[in-house]
Parts: sequence; C-alpha cells; structure tokens
Amino acid sequence: MECRGRSGSCEERTPDTVIPSDHDLLRGMREGDEAAFTALYRRWQGPLYRYALRVSGSTALAEDVTQEVFMALLRRNEGYDPSRGELSSYLHGIARNLARRRLERERGHLPLADEAGPDDPLADLVRRERTDLVWEGILGLPLHYREVVVLCDLQGLSYEEAASALGCAVGTVRSRLHRGREQLGVRLRSARPVPAAQAVPRMTR
Repeated sequence: MECRGRSGSCEERTPDTVIPSDHDLLRGMREGDEAAFTALYRRWQGPLYRYALRVSGSTALAEDVTQEVFMALLRRNEGYDPSRGELSSYLHGIARNLARRRLERERGHLPLADEAGPDDPLADLVRRERTDLVWEGILGLPLHYREVVVLCDLQGLSYEEAASALGCAVGTVRSRLHRGREQLGVRLRSARPVPAAQAVPRMTR
C-alpha cells in the first residue's frame, strides 16, 4: 500500500507496479477508459471528502460535495489545464466552490464531525484538547480563514496549491493562514482556560 504524501490517499501496489500520474489517468478518462476514472476517484475521494468535512462539519454535505466534484470532472474534464497547476488544486477548487454554495444555502446548524487523521498537522492539538472544542473553533472561523487553515494545515497543500484552489494570490493565502491560526488559537484558549505553561502553542509553519 502506498500513501501519496500529504494528500493521505493510498493505493495498492507491488514492487513492480508503476503508479500512473494524475495526468495519465485524466488522459485515459478523456479517452473513455472507465478504469482510469475509477483510479482517480479512489485516489482523491478521501482527501476531497475530508476537506469538505472539515470546512462544513457535516458528513452529509461532505458526501454530497465529493460526489458532485467527480460528476463535475466527468462533465467538464476538458476544462482542466495541467499548465495552470496540479489536478489536486483543481479538484479542491471545485470542492471549495460547491461547499461554499451549500454553506450559503444551509446557514443553520451543521452537526460537528469527530474526525481527524493520524497524519494531520493539527493531530497533536486535537489529542491535547477536546475534539469537539477544536472542531467548534475551526468551524467558528470566518469561511475565508477556515478554508485556508483546512487546505494548508489539515489537507497539507502548499501555499501555491492552496492559492490555485482558492483563486487568490500566494500572499493572500499566507496572510489568511496567519490570521486564521491566530484566531483559532484564541478561540481554543478562551474555550478552556489552562495554566500559562500549558497554553495552546502558537502554530507556525
């Protein structure tokens, strides 16, 4: 089993297996290869689901968004231009737009999801704090900060990849991430006071 770095997606392989690139699979999909689409789905379903879940806090919304991303890829796969960035950024961009639209329509209560992967940059923080408080803190961030915290700190995207997914400048990503982390730290510290020596550390990149 090989896991694809920070994305968290895994694929079965043997020592002689050659793992096709996203571009190879997309090319196969455009040529009508169902197996290529299935491989892309298996590769990116998990990361996209986790992104939508972390942004929304709703398992139902995350499931819907994930399915809609792949339906959109089937409908408009010719719209992806490899010269403009990685497929991961393109797919996360679609997921971001879909999740935003759903969140705007469903401004009511979304149930918190108790989910965090073992390789998350915030995993240690989640273990130290009550999970529900962490998720409340993340979901309580303004959406433009929440998106970049999820993409960079939880999904592991680079500044450049996050900027491509969000359709903004790298400097904007850095600024939003800095402010989002600060706000999250404040929320967690105010949610459960702790001695100064044990205060939630400021997250740095």
